[in-house]
Amino acid sequence: MNVKENVQQILAHFHIEQFQHDLIDWFRTEQRDLPWRKNKDPYKIWVSEVMLQQTRVDTVIPYFYQFIEKFPTLDALADAKEEEVLKAWEGLGYYSRVRNLHAAVKEVKKKYGGRVPASKEQFSSLKGVGPYTTGAVLSIAYGIPEPAVDGNVMRVLSRIFYITDDIARASTRKKFEQIVSCIISHDDPSDFNQALMELGALVCTPKNPSCFLCPVQRHCRAFAEGVEAELPVKTKGKAPKHVAFRAIVLTNEEGKIRIEKRPSSGLLANLWQFPNDEHAPTPNEQAFIKEISERYHVVLRSIQRIGTFEHVFSHIVWHIEAYKGNALELQIDDETNKWVTADELNQYAFPVIYQKIWQAYE
Repeated sequence: MNVKENVQQILAHFHIEQFQHDLIDWFRTEQRDLPWRKNKDPYKIWVSEVMLQQTRVDTVIPYFYQFIEKFPTLDALADAKEEEVLKAWEGLGYYSRVRNLHAAVKEVKKKYGGRVPASKEQFSSLKGVGPYTTGAVLSIAYGIPEPAVDGNVMRVLSRIFYITDDIARASTRKKFEQIVSCIISHDDPSDFNQALMELGALVCTPKNPSCFLCPVQRHCRAFAEGVEAELPVKTKGKAPKHVAFRAIVLTNEEGKIRIEKRPSSGLLANLWQFPNDEHAPTPNEQAFIKEISERYHVVLRSIQRIGTFEHVFSHIVWHIEAYKGNALELQIDDETNKWVTADELNQYAFPVIYQKIWQAYE
């Protein structure tokens, strides 16, 4: 049985119009007052959707206000320097999101006169724009009936239709996209897609779903069978790799702090950090002093421990033993290694874990 036939079978005897009505009516009454819902500005909706990838709404709200205040229009973001953009994103994590967004809005300005394209083909071809972002922006901003399927939506629909396929598989996502294409409201695709997302966030939650408050409970096959807590089915990914290394807040005779820029590709690309031995962890403090002295061309005689700091990424966990120390400077600045004052430090975008080290140092 192919996917299309399977979807037709899933939707047999399902009351699509009544489901749309129940879902959208609930959303119009219960939706949260979120800043990106104030209007249908495709640029602001796009920014919000990028921010909301792998980040909670409560965390995103203040960042959204700050980002839009600094870059109120697509042209403003397109014209900004990367350092400014990374600084405005500082603390949100997953920095490839904003680098892709920055590249994409530059292309929109150049190719489409600064107007976010309403064409699926054009919008989905932009850097970092996948099927979910395409569906979300086109449906919410332009009222185009495109599916917007993320983990929240797959969880909701796994329960509504009692689907036991592994949602970690790409084929399952495609199945859900076909289902949404069939059940989406063509009268109001914007509210329909937002309602599915809102239902997943407020009612049909991962644990302990509030089924008795659910506006579409009567349509839910998993609830009817009493198996809603068992869905969705999702295989666990690999356990994250643990990496331990040392870093140091290094000051010179003038009280300036040494910072360096990370490589332009890879984890936390182009962000700034303090000197460290991340790529060749040293076995003890004396070896660390020697490594830092040689690599950064300084004379470093002693160091003092600040503490241990941990940061969890999606695939790796960092454990940093942080120190502070005074050094005699033997090398002048370049574009990727600088001595800066404490006030100047605020101009540079740092990963969260290095921000915590600095706060502990202060």
